[in-house]
Amino acid sequence: MTRTQEHAARTGVATACAVAVQTAVLVAAGLLITHPPAGWWDPGERGLVAWLAAHRTPALTTASDWLSALAFTPAIVAVTAVAAAVLLMLRQWRGAALLAGAVALQAAVFVTAAHLVDRARPDVVRLDGALPTSSFPSGHVGAATALYGGLGLLVLCAAAGRGPGRWRWRPVVCALAWTVPVLVAASRLYRGMHHPTDVLAGLLNGAAALWVVWRALPARAPRNASADTSADPVDRPVRTRTEPTEEPPTGPVALVYNPVGVDEALLTRLATTVTAHGHHPPRLLPGSAEDSGRAAAARALADGARLVAACGGDGTVTACADALAGTDAALLVVPCGTGNLLARNLGLPTDPVEALDAALTGAARRIDLMRVEGDDLAARTAATMAGTGLDAAVMASTDQGLKRRLGWPAYLFGAVRHLTDRRFALTVSIDGGTPVRRHVRMAVVGNVGTLQGGVRLLPDAEPDDGLLDLVLVQPHGLRGWAATARALLTGTRRSPRPDAQDAPLEHFRGRRIELTADRPRARECDGDPVSEGRVLTLTVRPNALLVRLPDPARDRTTAAHTPQERATTPDHGPASDHRYARTGEH
Repeated sequence: MTRTQEHAARTGVATACAVAVQTAVLVAAGLLITHPPAGWWDPGERGLVAWLAAHRTPALTTASDWLSALAFTPAIVAVTAVAAAVLLMLRQWRGAALLAGAVALQAAVFVTAAHLVDRARPDVVRLDGALPTSSFPSGHVGAATALYGGLGLLVLCAAAGRGPGRWRWRPVVCALAWTVPVLVAASRLYRGMHHPTDVLAGLLNGAAALWVVWRALPARAPRNASADTSADPVDRPVRTRTEPTEEPPTGPVALVYNPVGVDEALLTRLATTVTAHGHHPPRLLPGSAEDSGRAAAARALADGARLVAACGGDGTVTACADALAGTDAALLVVPCGTGNLLARNLGLPTDPVEALDAALTGAARRIDLMRVEGDDLAARTAATMAGTGLDAAVMASTDQGLKRRLGWPAYLFGAVRHLTDRRFALTVSIDGGTPVRRHVRMAVVGNVGTLQGGVRLLPDAEPDDGLLDLVLVQPHGLRGWAATARALLTGTRRSPRPDAQDAPLEHFRGRRIELTADRPRARECDGDPVSEGRVLTLTVRPNALLVRLPDPARDRTTAAHTPQERATTPDHGPASDHRYARTGEH
């Protein structure tokens, strides 16, 4: 037996013992309460529940009804399923396993204890009627503790691993999540459904379940473990990186930053990271709202900077990329924004300091950029994606303040408003070829392919292949949206064919892609809304930008399709062939 197998066996035995002890202690406590020995202390539980029942008011009754609803079985199952699905999309399988496992474990222990103890409910008017289970322990409180307490624990752990500036609000969210079980316990007492010791036992049961599952989960693999491929929801072979294509430039360093997203504390840490690598203290250049930092990057370049760090979201990164395009100065991508798509697709860490550290010790490579233009839209540069339709409408309707507080999940609120938007007619022209007419929800052209949460919108998009990728999203009804979600999560690709308008997703490739809508539609460029219009034309700018990427010796695997992976990816065929030669899933 290997060490790994021995460790797994020991963990399994320890977990089974912990569950047995948890169940035994809970049952013993219940039997001690229901069958106390002579002279046992009477906690006076009946008096408290009777007093609450005698002082009910319509407002408190309504509030208790809502709080109890948060812990009813349908709500617990639904919230657990949604939370676990979101966590899996974010590649946080340990978090998903923690929530699902803790809720399931407390439920199993609750059913066992309730059956063995069989305690009668309080002798008062019960607002929820006669439930089939006994009073001890409280299943509502146990489930709420396992679920909402687990969510708070995950938020707290996420906050502990980040810089202080961007995560100050996480402890508040954690505290609110941990308050839910306490409020549920109070509502169950108020509604006459439990004795005080029942809800206390429920709290302990849920907390114990969280602890047992937390301890049973395997430890998180190191960030740079050479064999770690668990971050990718789709199994794929470990890819090795090729050697750098050119010598990385050295020289003065400038930090161009978004003053809204980068506070003084983070800026100091970034500057310290630069000097720790042997460079002189960097120039600190705030970007302006008018150009997102392009002028600052151009000024740094004119002053002799050879390394320019773009510290902000995709807008700041693109502005700096535009200024550095065609030069020998290298861009360091430091993700400090909402989407950070380019950083994700280049395999950079999501933590700003770690990303800067990886770039400073990394290799220099050239990637493509996109030229974006259209009616009433001056030519501009894009580094990640641009599109028209649903995605652009969502970005335009998402509150900026909400984005700063929640990050990219804020887009979900905008998505809800636009899911019922009707499809619209769109004409697609690839490299001047025969136009294709479709009815779509949205069209997205990308230089990279992976969205937040690891969703592979453009499975074959590579930032250095000299091609742009287009996806048309055109679902019909609920079944169509379900098929779309499945295709996005599994990386399904479908090539254009005569009946492709019936497919939820359709992919094209080319060097120049022109989209023409039936009337002016919402448009976006690198996550930022631009003016509405009918035409959106995108042209690839091959090898336009020099970037610093993580050192192959430090991290040989990545979940995103990075430029280095091209050496081991399947052949995409001749560059002039803008259509996929394959259909179906892989």
